[in-house]
Parts: sequence; structure tokens; C-alpha cells
Amino acid sequence: MIKGSCCCGAVKFELLAEPSMMGTCHCSRCRKLGASVIVFIKRADLKWVQGREEIAVFAPVAPYKYSRCFCKICGTSLGEILSEDDSFPIAANTLDDALAVKNKFHEFVSEKPSWYEICDGAKQFDGHPTSA
Repeated sequence: MIKGSCCCGAVKFELLAEPSMMGTCHCSRCRKLGASVIVFIKRADLKWVQGREEIAVFAPVAPYKYSRCFCKICGTSLGEILSEDDSFPIAANTLDDALAVKNKFHEFVSEKPSWYEICDGAKQFDGHPTSA
């Protein structure tokens, strides 16, 4: 079991299984939201402990299509944790326990700021990955 939470502790959850994959998004939106490193989880593996009602949703404006969730109290970015999809990304920074999964890809490297240097051998994509 992997525990997760927001910064203030109002939102707490557990994962019944290790995330299937980790990736890093370099688009300006993810960087501004503080959710560049993401892990993909299955909705069936997400167990709410407390604070689901403390989550607000930032709706996308074109050309973006994915909503982003955050704690209403402290602002911690939670990724797409309220998604109805079977699998979806959440912000890796919300996980309190160690993970075995490692970064597998970098997406939107075309939007990466010049001051950031990619220092691993993970696959790189100009947009969304075509295969990870």
C-alpha cells in the first residue's frame, strides 16, 4: 500500500498497487501547476482516506483538454485524481512512500525551458508520447 496526501494533509489517499508508469511533462501548463512528474494509476487501485470533498478542479481552456485537480486549502497539485477513466495520471509529488517505478518518458520537450536539463535516458517526445 502506498500512501499519498496534499501538503496540508486535508486530502489523503492510498494506492493498492504500484503505479504502472512514470513520466515527466515539460509543457508550460504542467510546470505552472507544479505537476510535471506524473505517475499513472488505475482508478480501481485508488482508495480515499479523507478529503475528497476538499479537491477543486481547474477546467482546461483550448487547446488543453485535461482537467487538473488541487487541494482547495493548500493548493497542492493532484493531477487528474478525480478522473472517471480506468487509468489516469496523478502528480508523483503527492505520494508519501517510495516507488519502484522510474521515469520512462519526457513529453512536450519542445516546451521545456532552457534552464532545465534532462539528465536521464528516458524517451523524449515533442508532444504526447507515441509509445512509451
